Amino acid sequence: MAGTKAVQSEIATETGKTARTPEQIAAENDFIIKTMASALSIPLTKVKAAVALLDEGNTIPFIARYRKEMTGELDENELRSIEERLQYLRNLEERKREVIRLIDEQGKLSDELRSAIESSSKLQEVEDLYRPYRQKRKTRASVAKERGLEPLANWIWSQPKQGEPLTEAKRYIDADKGVAAAEDALQGAMDILAENIADDAAIRAWVRKHTFDNALVKTEAKDKEAESVYEMYYSYEEPVRKLPPHRVLAINRGEREDILRVSFQVQTDRIHDYVQRRTLRQYTADAVKAVLIAVIEDAYKRLIAPSIEREVRGELTEKAEEHAISIFSENLRNLLLQPPIRGNIVLGVDPAYRTGCKLAVIDDTGKLLEVAVSYPTPPNNKVKEAEMLINGLIDKYKVELIVIGNGTASRETEQFIASLIGKRKSAGAAGADLKYIIVSEAGASVYSASKLAAEEFPSLDVAERSAVSIARRLQDPLAELVKIEPKAIGVGQYQHDVSQKRLDESLGGVVESAVNHVGVDVNTASASLLSYVAGINATIARNIVKYREENGRFTKRGQLQKVPRLGAKSYEQCIGFLRIPEAANPLDRTPIHPESYDVVDKLLGELGLKAKQIGADEFKEKLGTVDAAALAPALGVGIPTLKDIVDSLLRPGRDPREELPAPIFHTDVLNIEDLTPGMELQGTVRNVIDFGAFIDIGIKNDGLVHISQMSDKFVKHPMDVVSVGDTVTVWVLNVDLKKGRVGLTMRKQSGN
Repeated sequence: MAGTKAVQSEIATETGKTARTPEQIAAENDFIIKTMASALSIPLTKVKAAVALLDEGNTIPFIARYRKEMTGELDENELRSIEERLQYLRNLEERKREVIRLIDEQGKLSDELRSAIESSSKLQEVEDLYRPYRQKRKTRASVAKERGLEPLANWIWSQPKQGEPLTEAKRYIDADKGVAAAEDALQGAMDILAENIADDAAIRAWVRKHTFDNALVKTEAKDKEAESVYEMYYSYEEPVRKLPPHRVLAINRGEREDILRVSFQVQTDRIHDYVQRRTLRQYTADAVKAVLIAVIEDAYKRLIAPSIEREVRGELTEKAEEHAISIFSENLRNLLLQPPIRGNIVLGVDPAYRTGCKLAVIDDTGKLLEVAVSYPTPPNNKVKEAEMLINGLIDKYKVELIVIGNGTASRETEQFIASLIGKRKSAGAAGADLKYIIVSEAGASVYSASKLAAEEFPSLDVAERSAVSIARRLQDPLAELVKIEPKAIGVGQYQHDVSQKRLDESLGGVVESAVNHVGVDVNTASASLLSYVAGINATIARNIVKYREENGRFTKRGQLQKVPRLGAKSYEQCIGFLRIPEAANPLDRTPIHPESYDVVDKLLGELGLKAKQIGADEFKEKLGTVDAAALAPALGVGIPTLKDIVDSLLRPGRDPREELPAPIFHTDVLNIEDLTPGMELQGTVRNVIDFGAFIDIGIKNDGLVHISQMSDKFVKHPMDVVSVGDTVTVWVLNVDLKKGRVGLTMRKQSGN
């Protein structure tokens, strides 16, 4: 039951792989595929096809989009599950072979032990079986063996019907070996037996399960008078099996920060009884039995309990980390796929107090037009000067939207901007429909200080780059957010407490999935965006941008084959996700893969259409009549692929993000003092966590909708109800002016 990572960290770096025949490799692969199909509840043929495609070096987005017939239309989530499970099972089989080899080299490998290792389904089971044979550091048992006390331990373990252990121990007194008295000999033998019991795989498995099922985790404060965010855990207990993931991570952090003391409370009597039933014989001499009972109690208290507690906590932590990573991943995907707000001149504002608000005007393509700085907030309070400056920028560039970052001084800046908009309306100034929105600026500072930002805007300072990033986040969230390390975007919970390697892998997969889901304009995409396209790494992405700069815009997909390092396999994987909106061949503007262009020609020929007619009413009308199931065999293509082709031809320039609702824009500011219980508001979901969701309702701090307030029905997890970016209707439950907190509900209030 112990966590996989905890087990892996204990595995010694042992080498010496055993050569295998092709038949053995094939048999192992078949076994792994059958195991995965059963564990994941996915048909065997689909798993087998997916594994073959992955082993050929195909990317998950490519397989999910362009190899549907082969995998039976497995989606990306199913494919990623297969990929992760495949890696685990292959590592498991490799570890089994290694353990068998290491035990065999010691001359201790029995047929029974080999069979037990080979039939293990978890890495922990293999490590439990290997534990007695693993090279150990110096222990009390190893010292006793060096002193020649193993025969005495064997005599006690044989459980004779007659005999006195202390009398038997006198035979092993040897001052030269450090055994001065019979008591010393007996203690050494007991140490050997205690280690043997602690290394018994079956005993460890039972105790581990018993601990997980029945133990209480107890936490207490090291200093009960100290104030901290962990006060609810100052005197706390809960069954281990019921600990929710966010509580596991909170307890771990409190312990790591030396604020909490954490322990397990277990019923030891039941454990002692189990081990005694497993080890003691009925007619053993009373004196020997008494020694063995003492050995069992020592084995549990000194050796088994501490390591089992570590293993159980390791498993709890691993599961909690995976859960936290999945929450972060889902939130990140929803954030990345927020609809772009195109066609507007935007003023980005990076708020601040002393150093002033940095301003950046960008055109409808994201091109920077001008940067400036104003000081409308304390301690400068240069409101009139700021109004003149910003009004000048609005009039000069015909600004339509103002985007404010949600960091320090954001609400003071919002009040200033709302007042400015109100004054412009009263004065009848041009652009009376000017609006503003507050966006998350998480990660903007990370981007602005990065090498990438310095290359993009070498003449700007860090804060000015942040203002540009904030403005662009509204125009195209995906294109801008991919420039930032995913974990710095800040839509998770406890993201700093989880395995950073695993977090990076998962979030990287999410960004890759989002980018390929949307598709990329190869003539405008940055190297950062291109690097997430299937089959393209950072080097190839830079080479694409460099080729574009040196040779001009791409006019057809085939030109990408001339890009250095972009070989045939990379081209196959990436090309369907790259778009050329201005291409002469209209198919190059679509998600249709070039390998299917011949199928498109046959399809259009059957319908009496030409590719140049794409978008015309007649074209759409005829395509709408296509019966994919009937026509696919004649065209020599699978039904799923033909359906995708037809959909792509019907909506060639489709951006899936545009089907989502637009964010909420404002013209006036709302203060926490304006709120009263029962008030109805529209808000935007900023973050979803285990116990609820944070909603931006236009005040300084986001309001919280607790999971219990999300629906009149039972809600298992907040993500079943809301996602990051959703626009929701909420009602004010309570307002805490002192702490600046607002409780919200999504359950319609009586009278509304």
